[in-house]
Amino acid sequence: MKFQKFKTWIEISSQNIFWNIKVIRSLLNKKTRLFAVVKSNAYGHDLELFSKLIETKVDGYCVDSVPEAEKLRAAGIKKFILVLGPTLPHLFDVALKLDITISLSNFDALKEYLKNKAQPNFHLKIDTGMHRQGFYNADLKKILGLLKPISKKLTGVFSHFASAKDFNYPTTTDLQYENFQLAKKIITQNFPNQKIDFHIAASSGTMINSKYHEDAVRVGAALYGVWPSKEIKTQWPKEKLKPALAWHSIISEIKSIKKGDYVSYDLTEKIKADGKIGIVPIGYWHGFDRKLSSIGEVLVNGKRAKVIGRVTMDMIVIDLSQIKASYGDKVTIIGKNQKEEIELEEVANKITTSPYEVVTRLNPLMHRETI
Repeated sequence: MKFQKFKTWIEISSQNIFWNIKVIRSLLNKKTRLFAVVKSNAYGHDLELFSKLIETKVDGYCVDSVPEAEKLRAAGIKKFILVLGPTLPHLFDVALKLDITISLSNFDALKEYLKNKAQPNFHLKIDTGMHRQGFYNADLKKILGLLKPISKKLTGVFSHFASAKDFNYPTTTDLQYENFQLAKKIITQNFPNQKIDFHIAASSGTMINSKYHEDAVRVGAALYGVWPSKEIKTQWPKEKLKPALAWHSIISEIKSIKKGDYVSYDLTEKIKADGKIGIVPIGYWHGFDRKLSSIGEVLVNGKRAKVIGRVTMDMIVIDLSQIKASYGDKVTIIGKNQKEEIELEEVANKITTSPYEVVTRLNPLMHRETI
């Protein structure tokens, strides 16, 4: 038989990624720039691989840190890069040298920036109601006074919606948007002749209302075919997003098991009938959550196989009693296997978490390839 090259690997569908970009682009006017959010290893899709794949189809990138941005520059990415997270002062010179735009969101960071010899371009973050990062509108008069000597370094202003998930209930989101419009008015009045990009919408805000688009949108989840919320997925009136990621492994061992036998650490599951089990060489180190013990499922030859017993660091045990399977057969953890599919949302629901967490926790050392 022909064996796989890896024990476990992740496939990234370029066709589905380009489809998702097309869907998002269809929502935007020609003047609105599309920034791809590729933080956290491109939501588990591989930072360099994914970013290089889409370079000709987006207008810039958003990352969490300067080290992530450095990797993009090292990979040959020349387009605009914005660091969304905090930047430590000793990395200001790296950002300046590599033309990386940082974010400033509090007075302590702003003071460090103002006294630093290296001053890269920056975007100002406004807290419009999420109450995480950002300055309040009440701070703007003081901030703009401090910025006047170096105002040309201010190239953008942004905020982030806390809960833009529903077409029919935008009350909180609209309130945040109104706060952002007030900040925009104050800033443009103080710097009337300066080109400043304003942006507030991530995937959900981009998808529910075009009025939130502003000069740019920051789209992460939707590019990967991950729905920002259940509400948007069920209410979406246009062409559907397509998942970009599939995760596979193999059957590394098959053995018979008898009624009454126990499986895995701490003897957590007792076998109810004579049958057959398979070993799959993935575990919580790879990103297969331990909470999937005894409830998770994978696909083997187009059929669902239940996880038996405790998920361990590098292996899981699956029930093959009703499945015709052989040593080396492909196992699908997320994605399609013949006519059957395990969707990302299904895995997330089983462990009561977000699909974002499932994909971002996929171990970056696992092999990834485009198909």
